[in-house]
Amino acid sequence: MSKTIYGNTSGLKPSQIRKLERLYRRRLNPSQIFSHELAKEISSISQELNRQIGLLINRRGEIEFVIVGDHSRIVIPAMTRFRESTGRLRGLRLIHTHLSHEGLDQDDLLDLAFLRLDLVGAQMVKEDGFPGKIYLAHLLPSGEGGKHFGYLEPQFPWVLKENFLELINSLEDELERLRPAKEVGDRKDRAILVSVTTRSRGEAQESLSELKELAESAGVTVLDSIIQRRQKIDPRYLMGKGKLSELIIRAMQLSANLLIFDQELTPSQMRSITEVTEMRVIDRTQLILDIFAQRAKSREGKIQVEMAQLRYLLPRLRSRDDAFSRLTGGIGGRGPGETKLEIDRRRIKDRIARLERELKNISSQRKLRRKRRQKEGLPVVAIVGYTNAGKTTLLNQLTGSNLFAEDKLFATLDPASRRLHLPGGTPAIFTDTVGFIRDLPKDLERAFRATLEELFEADLLLHLVDASNPYYEDQIAAVENIFEEMGLDHLPRLLVFNKIDLLAPEEVETLKRRYHAVTISALQRETLRPLLEKIEFLLIPKRSHKSLPQEETDTQIFVY
Repeated sequence: MSKTIYGNTSGLKPSQIRKLERLYRRRLNPSQIFSHELAKEISSISQELNRQIGLLINRRGEIEFVIVGDHSRIVIPAMTRFRESTGRLRGLRLIHTHLSHEGLDQDDLLDLAFLRLDLVGAQMVKEDGFPGKIYLAHLLPSGEGGKHFGYLEPQFPWVLKENFLELINSLEDELERLRPAKEVGDRKDRAILVSVTTRSRGEAQESLSELKELAESAGVTVLDSIIQRRQKIDPRYLMGKGKLSELIIRAMQLSANLLIFDQELTPSQMRSITEVTEMRVIDRTQLILDIFAQRAKSREGKIQVEMAQLRYLLPRLRSRDDAFSRLTGGIGGRGPGETKLEIDRRRIKDRIARLERELKNISSQRKLRRKRRQKEGLPVVAIVGYTNAGKTTLLNQLTGSNLFAEDKLFATLDPASRRLHLPGGTPAIFTDTVGFIRDLPKDLERAFRATLEELFEADLLLHLVDASNPYYEDQIAAVENIFEEMGLDHLPRLLVFNKIDLLAPEEVETLKRRYHAVTISALQRETLRPLLEKIEFLLIPKRSHKSLPQEETDTQIFVY
């Protein structure tokens, strides 16, 4: 039974097809890279057809694929059944003829990297149909000095003496030796962070540093990061093919199984990059959604995260299987029926609609509680700011609460309100809110609208800033932009710099003068009284206060 000839066979005679099919009968000694006899045969056929001929050969010396191209190139078929484990070579080598020029070209090296081939070889074909020299390259495990490819000396096939198995074994042994050690039982994803941007390298590095914090907050082990600055973003792969090949080689060297892009990927970009790299690919938005899904504890929080995830997933659905392509229709039906993809989309839309109704009910309950507070004349102070600025820690310290707080991005999602008597005896409600971040996913912002409604009823927004963060100015600007987008910029705000215990005294004084702000350390109680006095000063002219009825008091009262 003949095997398949891959590629464009149109215009070939039956006798020529049979010649190509007979190539499958050839077999190399496992230690041979290539043989003189096989080189003569494919060179003769290639010259006769005036087309490139390619062979994919396994480590047993058997030919797995015979490929026919055109005069200048071949197209390699899908090789899913030959996928090797992450961090290893595929177990196939590609040898193909060159008719128009000598040496390996860029496409050959890209194939070597993209497909993680053992070797790639270009067999020169002379005008008389006899083989010329063969050019061979392999991946370099270490990538030292920015070099990712190693080359064997070009020579005629009958002079080729390199032991193939020894070469491949040494390459894979070196890959294994250089791979970072992984602890037994460690099931964490191992990721490479990628940023492809038209912005400055400094801005890209700042954003990538935050992406690293997000990844670590999600429980991912970050192995490396790559930045590429481009004048124009590639619509298919985001980055150039050369940089993408470097990324694939680096992932193999580090045994990475996940790529995290700092930019939001379109569905087609995610699909293209996944198919080429054969790795899991996510973007910044999906990473943030994953973190929120891990941290959501309350029913409300879980609903909000699920809604955001479904909205993110909806445009990224695609059909993977034709087995259930038509579920209705036929005799007695109207039209061809619905595809499975259409049914999945409809179900997601229905689920989103149900979740929106639940959130609407929750929002109504919140509105009732807010009206009750307004009726009692109790002022509300909302603690807002960039994620990991210390909002929950501050609320715990002010009210003697024990809410969960951790030095991680988005450690707290569910809002919490506590009552506090200010120094002059004025009672007030302090509310902790979900942290903000640059490029907050719109789906997430929309889903958390019910939670953020608390901000619209606040008498004062306490904008907390991590003074120890080197990018605090950008974080302030990001939060201010979100205020403007949400229509909160009209509310009174008090800028507060936190974590001053990590700064020198002169730096603290500079911040106070420059921003006319209050400076505190949420871990040091003695720094908080000036803040409370300032809050009381800002609140007292706003309204006359009444004390909260005892039956509504379900939290502690902490007086400074």
